[in-house]
Amino acid sequence: MLPDFRVRQRDYLLEISRALTEELDLDTLLTRILNISVEMLSGHAGFIALRDEQEGWRVVIHQGIPQALLSYLQKWLASMPTGGSDGMVSIPEINRMLNDISMGMLTGVGISMLVQNEAIGQIYVFRNYRAAFSVNDQIILRNFANQAAIAVRNARLYNQIREQNLRMTALLNSVADGILILKSDLTVENINPTLARLLKVDETQVEGQHYSEVLRWSKPPQGVPLEKAIENNGLVVSPEERYLEGDLLRPGGLQPLPVVISYAPVYSARGRLLNIIATVHDITRFRTADEMKSSFISVVSHELKTPISLIKGYASTLRREDAQWDPAMMNESLAVIEEEADRLAAMVEDLLEATRLQSGTLNIRLCPVDLHELARELAERFSHQASSHHFSVDFPDDFPVISADEDRMVQLISNLISNALKYSEKGEIRIGGSSDGQRVQVCVSDEGKGFDPADLPFVFDRFYRSESAIKTTKGTGLGLYLCRAIVEAHGGQIWVDQTYQKGAKICFWLPLEQPASEAQ
Repeated sequence: MLPDFRVRQRDYLLEISRALTEELDLDTLLTRILNISVEMLSGHAGFIALRDEQEGWRVVIHQGIPQALLSYLQKWLASMPTGGSDGMVSIPEINRMLNDISMGMLTGVGISMLVQNEAIGQIYVFRNYRAAFSVNDQIILRNFANQAAIAVRNARLYNQIREQNLRMTALLNSVADGILILKSDLTVENINPTLARLLKVDETQVEGQHYSEVLRWSKPPQGVPLEKAIENNGLVVSPEERYLEGDLLRPGGLQPLPVVISYAPVYSARGRLLNIIATVHDITRFRTADEMKSSFISVVSHELKTPISLIKGYASTLRREDAQWDPAMMNESLAVIEEEADRLAAMVEDLLEATRLQSGTLNIRLCPVDLHELARELAERFSHQASSHHFSVDFPDDFPVISADEDRMVQLISNLISNALKYSEKGEIRIGGSSDGQRVQVCVSDEGKGFDPADLPFVFDRFYRSESAIKTTKGTGLGLYLCRAIVEAHGGQIWVDQTYQKGAKICFWLPLEQPASEAQ
């Protein structure tokens, strides 16, 4: 029959073996190790110190140690170097230190926790009475410490892997592009929220599906498909060819999503293909920009062609030597040439203004501006050009003077009035204003057809023109874009009043005073 201490040793070693296989949370594991150590050696207190590459030695768990002694131990351990097997050296030093502090009233035993001859920690147990630890106590603790060291190393590795997975998950969840992680058989292992949102799919439902069931093309894409890129458990195409471009189908009748997909392999140390990481980049904006550019070139070409043709036609007619023109005819022709030249100059100025805005430069020169008086003057000026419309200006008598760029305010309100005239055949053009003491609001409304709800998100975009506008009216799609830029340069906001039902109504508000930093 085994002696009692052998039975106890066996039981405690079985306990740490269970901890080794069952417990991977480091804090819980260290608590169990210390409790077992103190109980196993009939101690009253103890601590475990671990060595960290960045923080060095420190007490990570303790039991029954006064705070003053614990602070002393922490300070002493912090001074120890982190390299080599310093745990072997520190044990007798701690013994001497505790003996001096307690005047011989404390007895203790400690052992280093070794993994492959490297000290990763120390276990120390002491009693508060004079009773030396036996050789057998030290043997038990040494055997226990070896098992504990393995358990601690495994828990640390587990925590490192868990932290890496958390970082990877956070990275996948935060990137703006869609990420699809595929296994070597091209089934989905993971999909990030961005891609799930773009494709309108459930993340949990696509896992395990073949990638072709998730990434469905409306027509064959440009580039080398993955099925053709994989051969003999590896990618056979060069990195420059690892891309696909096309339109992905989405459920619910949604418009196909234009994307560029780049993919890269992940190999094991032995060269076996483990995963393929596919990055899905939404190129809707680039596609829209290209379409807008093409539309803009077409519209501007047409808009420039008309005045140029008129100017050239009237100038050629006036230069004919075989005809005599009376003064009235000449004045009328010259007036047309001047009008079309002004139209050309305004169009070119709008284009230049749009270019300046794109580069982020819009200068404003602040001065006191009476928007009520300015609106009245502009209404009177435009009334001579629009006989089928009548104008009303409605501002309160106490409407305040604001700090703004007067030329930009003229440009802003003129563009809004021109827009109202262009898209309403007749009726009232109303310019109204109000103030709440902090800012002013001005609205320009007409009695035309109003805005199509589908166009509302884009009416202030550069070069944007609705399909109906392109067919029925002239323009470059820059008027409202410039209006928004002027308002925002003054710290205000512009919008379409969607509650107005009699036509179109565009409003903007501006602060009464501009910060000194706004003046440029």
